[in-house]
Amino acid sequence: MLLALPLPWLLRRWLPPSRGDGDALRVPYTGLGAIAAPHAGGRGGRASWMLWLAWALLCVAAARPQGVGPAEHPPQAARDLMLAVDLSGSMSEEDMVIGRRAVDRLTAAKAVIADFLERRAGDRIGLIVFGQRAYAVTPMTRDRDSVRQQLDRTVVGLAGRETAIGDAIALAVRRLQGGEAERVLVLLTDGVSNAGALTPQKAAELARDAGLRVHTVAFGSDGDGLQALGFRLPGAGEPAIDEAALQAIADTTGGRAFRARDTESLAGIYAEIDRLEPIEAPGPALRARVERYPLPLAAGCVLLLLALAPRTWRWPMRGAR
Repeated sequence: MLLALPLPWLLRRWLPPSRGDGDALRVPYTGLGAIAAPHAGGRGGRASWMLWLAWALLCVAAARPQGVGPAEHPPQAARDLMLAVDLSGSMSEEDMVIGRRAVDRLTAAKAVIADFLERRAGDRIGLIVFGQRAYAVTPMTRDRDSVRQQLDRTVVGLAGRETAIGDAIALAVRRLQGGEAERVLVLLTDGVSNAGALTPQKAAELARDAGLRVHTVAFGSDGDGLQALGFRLPGAGEPAIDEAALQAIADTTGGRAFRARDTESLAGIYAEIDRLEPIEAPGPALRARVERYPLPLAAGCVLLLLALAPRTWRWPMRGAR
């Protein structure tokens, strides 16, 4: 649009003047001829400069000049959320049902957690898996698809056949250090802590001191035991879930303890965790664009009207009767 500034001069320079087909009307009065001449007096010259300036202002307005407003930090509702999933040997128990099909506990947990991740837009999410030891599978990230893919690749026994709940909590404390967002750990397990360097209670005290809130989810049916030929043998195998220890962890850190005996109740628990209110953290600085074209547009229109006024309006001539 700025390149169009010399366009009127180019048209006037290179295009031939228009010639009328009819005979010209000759006026024998020199006074009227002087008024009709565009260059007579000083008014025609001023009108010509007004037209040029109006054209320049309209080109500038059409170029749409913009400015940048002051920096603003809109609130961003988000939190740092760490997921800890038990991969001990008892997670292979096939006592869960998905779509009328019996599946193991880990498969059911993956399905529920994947649905939970879909609703956590804006959060930074990390994944820890634990068995005999605890491992950070994904760092804190907003890429939920990456977390979901890493969770799908986990298998029972990947971190050992035992359960180190205390080490998983301690690893989450280290991974969630710093930052201003609310820090939450959701720990899912189906057994009793029987491995690791830290006891669950000691790890819970470390989490409390670090400002990390821990929600515990005890997952599994009430009749844990061995299976033979597809039938469960009650009273044998893995011990029952230590719900009292998980409740103590939640109480120490200000979180909540949940108990899920099937897939439906597990989905309801993660839905309830999803409804927890996040804190509002300031988002990245944004600068709004401010339009500047109204001023040159208005000035150009005013100059255009003033320049064309002598040609469109009839001014009363002095001495006319």
